[in-house]
Amino acid sequence: MKYTIATIHGDGIGPDVVREAVRALKAVAHCSGFELDFVEAPMGGAAYDAFGCPLPDSSLATCRGSDAILLGAVGGPRWDKLPGDLRPEAGLLGLRAGMGTYANLRPARIFPELASACPLKPEIVRGGLDLLIVRELTGGIYFGERGRSPDGGTAWDTERYTKAEIERLLEVAYRAARARSKKLCVVDKANVLESSRLWRQTAQELAAHYPDVETSFMYVDNCAMQLVRNPRQFDVIATSNMFGDILSDEASMITGSIGMLPSASVGSSGPGIFEPIHGSAPDLAGKDQANPLAAILSAAMLLAYGLKRKAEAAAIERAVSSVLAAGYRCADIATGAEGEIVLGTRAMGETVARAIEEAAQGTPRSAADAGR
Repeated sequence: MKYTIATIHGDGIGPDVVREAVRALKAVAHCSGFELDFVEAPMGGAAYDAFGCPLPDSSLATCRGSDAILLGAVGGPRWDKLPGDLRPEAGLLGLRAGMGTYANLRPARIFPELASACPLKPEIVRGGLDLLIVRELTGGIYFGERGRSPDGGTAWDTERYTKAEIERLLEVAYRAARARSKKLCVVDKANVLESSRLWRQTAQELAAHYPDVETSFMYVDNCAMQLVRNPRQFDVIATSNMFGDILSDEASMITGSIGMLPSASVGSSGPGIFEPIHGSAPDLAGKDQANPLAAILSAAMLLAYGLKRKAEAAAIERAVSSVLAAGYRCADIATGAEGEIVLGTRAMGETVARAIEEAAQGTPRSAADAGR
């Protein structure tokens, strides 16, 4: 079996972390006996510099012809003064719309080895944390009508949703909840926003079709507080584009570092987009200091959701866990504890890839030997 993976290296640390995610994918493919063909698709600031637009038609065509898309972060200060439709982020929004990836899955999990990096009191997350935020991705305020008055003194962005957009997102969330702990919390601002009232009405109607899933509702401001006060009460959270963007970043910091969290963007058909949720961090670009584990775990989601190879996805996740258990850390997750070994971007990627290979071979050595 051979799969085509469109790789978007992006900007800043994007190329650094994508390189290590590709390394992990090559390792697991070699061990499992399938082939991967990686095809580059420029997007973001780098694409603007080379082609004058953040998402060239040729890149979108490459992505549409692939089996999955592996994406690094895009953007950076050097492009901030461009018009909105030429900024790197416009390429990202265009890619999501062009691929029809309307549901963004953002897991937030605390690895036991990184529990000390959580900024909350230990008793709040005792027993671990494993929740999933399902964020609507191609509607809402990011895609609504926007503008500025001729005198520049007024600006507007419109939050707009259709019932069909909400239903398809909630279907993904309900299926995810069924596969987990059968608990779904729909987050909105229905006490103020008409669009949120449509979210709540739609969810209440759809809940009847999922009687095995416990459905609850929460205002977004309360949810932001509850994620800090008692995050373990949540299993799956479903919410709108902007609310999901904000809440998933909050959840990422609860786990200890935004550099650890992957994401998957999927639609009804066609290839999905798999990317770490962190930004491009241009100050770290090319310095071998970025944490590649979120990108590597995004590669695991690519295997699970994009290629339907769950066993291989689990192999990458186990490798990451074993490397962390052996004491290996990148700078952003290092605490200075005894036994920690701080690695750069490339060395961490090499260590994870070696752990994948040794596990497949049944090598009795520990993961701690993988980087030696």
